[in-house]
Amino acid sequence: MQSPKKYTNHLINETSPYLLQHAHNPVDWYPWGEEAFAKAKAEDKPVIVSIGYSACHWCHVMEHESFEDEAAAALMNENFVSIKVDMEERPDVDQIYMTFVQLTTGRGGWPMNVFLTPDKLPFFGGTYFPPVNRYNMPSWQQILASIADAWCDKRDDLLNSANDILSEIKRVGKAEFAPSVVSEEILDTAFASFVRSFDAKNGGFGGAPKFPVAMSCEFLLRYWKRTGNENALEIVKHTASKMASGGIYDQLGGGFHRYAVDAIWLVPHFEKMLYDNAQLIQVYLHLFQITKDEFYKRVAVETLEYVKREMLDTTGGFYSTQDADSEGVEGKFFVWTPGKIIELLGEDDARIFNEYYDVTAEGNFEESNILNVKNRGAVLTTPSAEAASTPPQTGGEQESSSDRIERSRRILFAEREKRIKPFRDEKVLTAWNGLMLAAFAEAAAVLRSEEYLEIAKRNADFLLENLFESNGENHPVGETPPPLLKQEGSQDATPRGVLLRTWKDGRAKLNGYIEDHANLADGLIELYQVSGEVRYLLEAKRLADTMITEFWDEENGGFFFTSNDHEELIVRNKDFYDNATPAGNSVAADVLLKLAKLFGEEKYERFAATVLRLVAPQISRHPQGFGRALAAMEFYLAPVKEVVILGEKSNELEHEVFGEFLPNKIVVLSTDAEAAGGSIPLLADKEMIDGKVTAYVCENFVCQRPVTSVEELREQL
Repeated sequence: MQSPKKYTNHLINETSPYLLQHAHNPVDWYPWGEEAFAKAKAEDKPVIVSIGYSACHWCHVMEHESFEDEAAAALMNENFVSIKVDMEERPDVDQIYMTFVQLTTGRGGWPMNVFLTPDKLPFFGGTYFPPVNRYNMPSWQQILASIADAWCDKRDDLLNSANDILSEIKRVGKAEFAPSVVSEEILDTAFASFVRSFDAKNGGFGGAPKFPVAMSCEFLLRYWKRTGNENALEIVKHTASKMASGGIYDQLGGGFHRYAVDAIWLVPHFEKMLYDNAQLIQVYLHLFQITKDEFYKRVAVETLEYVKREMLDTTGGFYSTQDADSEGVEGKFFVWTPGKIIELLGEDDARIFNEYYDVTAEGNFEESNILNVKNRGAVLTTPSAEAASTPPQTGGEQESSSDRIERSRRILFAEREKRIKPFRDEKVLTAWNGLMLAAFAEAAAVLRSEEYLEIAKRNADFLLENLFESNGENHPVGETPPPLLKQEGSQDATPRGVLLRTWKDGRAKLNGYIEDHANLADGLIELYQVSGEVRYLLEAKRLADTMITEFWDEENGGFFFTSNDHEELIVRNKDFYDNATPAGNSVAADVLLKLAKLFGEEKYERFAATVLRLVAPQISRHPQGFGRALAAMEFYLAPVKEVVILGEKSNELEHEVFGEFLPNKIVVLSTDAEAAGGSIPLLADKEMIDGKVTAYVCENFVCQRPVTSVEELREQL
């Protein structure tokens, strides 16, 4: 029987695993909310807002060093009201105070610790603080004592500083986003910038640390498709190959870690994020479409299989992250020693395996080894998930090195499964699920996988049924949600209420942000194009209409991060920068451009064009902050093919369309054009030819002659 905890604070009723990790700290933590700020006002205390997330290594370090320390907790409890925030749940709060920390210190990151007035105005902040003075940083307890003294003795100075910095935060929030012309010249300038910063030896851009820049790669692939510039394609191929050969890629289990701390993709920060893997799946799928190289397909499949195995809830939702640490040690789950490998494989197979995967006695990471491939040759990189779960076969004299490595992988994977796995944050975030929904939907079409299509549909249905608040309450798993549509083919979906941000253990909460609406809509559009099920498209359209009515800035253009009825914060930001995840504005522009083509409604294109005009001047200055926006610009400026395919699902014409990299297209599949024609204008007056599967290739609703053969369709495309 587990002994009772010594301390329990106000986080105990939260659903966020990150907040629950702090629920038994001696610090009297509160969640973000009016209760905490009311207490601060009543007791005339400043507020500590500490922001992090469950997969953050240094967040765990600071918790252990300071927030579990009774002396530090006593200082916090006596002099402050302390609030813990999960930045993945509350990116609106995180954005505001991250801007403050970056403005005042020149750097940012997590954990982030900010001191506020009871009116939520920040006056001091930083990231990690050590428990004692070191790294040229004051200790956390020294910071606490200094702020407490200043609050008593120099409060006017703090308040003046807070008001001054608020003006600066508001200025930064507005940014220099004055509209300008969207042109191919912007795309050419962006491409030239990527060429200049490209690391021709190691792939990627710039030096250490290196991040898997999926959105930039997607832009470069679209740029190659439009211009035929082979250098754009080579940059992506080289980067993708280097990443998949490095330690940033899990060579046994599939999936990518967050980033590499070096320039050669060897040593990762070991956490795995849903959003990275969602975006990278699509990059490798697209490279497979372009090159037909099985290597890229294998990486995409292994990453999909990793997500299916490790990150998929039984309800259909996708989990958020996996930690870098296991048993309190960063990377322990993933690393190997030569002795352990010899013990498992025997001398001969271990010699081949260790040579291929760069395993040495001295190691490449803290006296252990991160598996990576320095010389791929003709040998496979990683096992498929199917192979990983298959009992190994006994080798014979004629067994090739590649067969022996494949068998060795299976053995090591099975052994690794016995280890204590890194902690998994099992909350379901709408925006990140939208990204993975799009990845599985596209994979279903490119790889002709009914299993991946079913995973995508279950995910979409789960989100639509459980991430909406209706009449003040969401609908937990097991309850009957409102009907999806009044009738199949109707333009009007039954009102669902407010889209929510996060779900865990049957509870959904927190109003969704622009990125939640946009990413879910994008995933639903992708699923519609693959499945032909109109209900998904109509839900995407409804989400887009909500973005326009609830998030659009009527005065200056662009989408606010929060909706009109959101909690009032000290500023109302817009997010235009594509960072680790795409900006809500970038995805919204992409979504609206697709809907404009699908429904023939120019208003959607006008809103999208306004967003792209707003970011155009900034793209010219730092294009690497706008990868998704650049991809949307490619779609906006290119001639878009509207492909309608009539007939039974999974036919050869459909396979032809999805087998090639055709980024500037939208696809309408239908088994009954007449029934769906009322909802989808592109289906109007379309019919099959002689009872055969028939394709129509159109531009701006003007169609070429219908075709029934793959050869004719390929010629029109």
